[in-house]
Amino acid sequence: MRDLESLSRLVCQVAREAGAYIRKERASFSVDKVERKHAHDYVSYVDKGSELLIVKSLREILPEAGFITEEGTTKTLPQPLPEREESSNSQDGKDEEEGEGLLWVVDPLDGTTNFIHGYAPYAVSIALIQDKDILLGVVYDVCADECYYAWKGGGAYLEVRGKMADVRGEKSDVRGEKSDVRGEKSEVGGEKSEVRVERLAVGTSAINDALLCMQLPYNSDAYKPVIKHLIDRFYGNVGSIRMIGSAAMALCYVAAGRLDGYVERYIGRWDYMAGALIVKEAGGTVTDYNGSADFTCGDSVVASNGVVHQPLLEAVAVAVVTTI
Repeated sequence: MRDLESLSRLVCQVAREAGAYIRKERASFSVDKVERKHAHDYVSYVDKGSELLIVKSLREILPEAGFITEEGTTKTLPQPLPEREESSNSQDGKDEEEGEGLLWVVDPLDGTTNFIHGYAPYAVSIALIQDKDILLGVVYDVCADECYYAWKGGGAYLEVRGKMADVRGEKSDVRGEKSDVRGEKSEVGGEKSEVRVERLAVGTSAINDALLCMQLPYNSDAYKPVIKHLIDRFYGNVGSIRMIGSAAMALCYVAAGRLDGYVERYIGRWDYMAGALIVKEAGGTVTDYNGSADFTCGDSVVASNGVVHQPLLEAVAVAVVTTI
């Protein structure tokens, strides 16, 4: 296996290629081609097409690795990308090739509801794991053309290309200190473009000034009492609260210091695996709702800058107990 840094860069390119496909399809997307997986949980041919593209590329990069994919397309390869006029019936969220050893964990389009409505953000999320160990994580923000990535022990980074790289200039963190930024030249499609890579670091806000993300998962009946308690606890007592519709992007925003904390339950491993590593490598804290750092097989995530983690866990604990 390649070293994790070079492997991460290859996966960034795979994520960008999938993102380009998603952008292209969004330009002519029709809601008539949307399928309903469960109540208020949707999938489109774009999710499946993106996944096919990603899986094919990752197999070429690391043939020995298996897959955990949201849309369960891995058994259907090789085949052309789904057409707009057709509909696929592959099962969602199925671990098609799960086994021992290395596994890719893939969400080909995190934030499908956002995508359907043309509402940012939505993203591609790819992680490589071995048992419960997350080796690398890549999240590509399709709308902002930002690629977040990290590998175990190597730190977390944000790669920005093209015009966005030109206008961002020198980045400072919330403390007014200069972050680790380096410039590169990249050749894409025969043309050179600017590339800026920033090393990520979580913010430092305490709970009273924190910007928190409280997501609304699809399991509304089970989660409604919990989210009501969390909103009641924090609304008016923190900086503010946001709901952005993408678990992967919420985690990356925590890693970048744009959010200070994020809480969600009833989500899949493909939703959080890559972003969780990015948060940890940026200096943040990630646990499940019980406060356990062994979260990789569960369905709940609490991620933070570390400073606000205990208040978040305490609120979650009370919410869960009082709503049982």
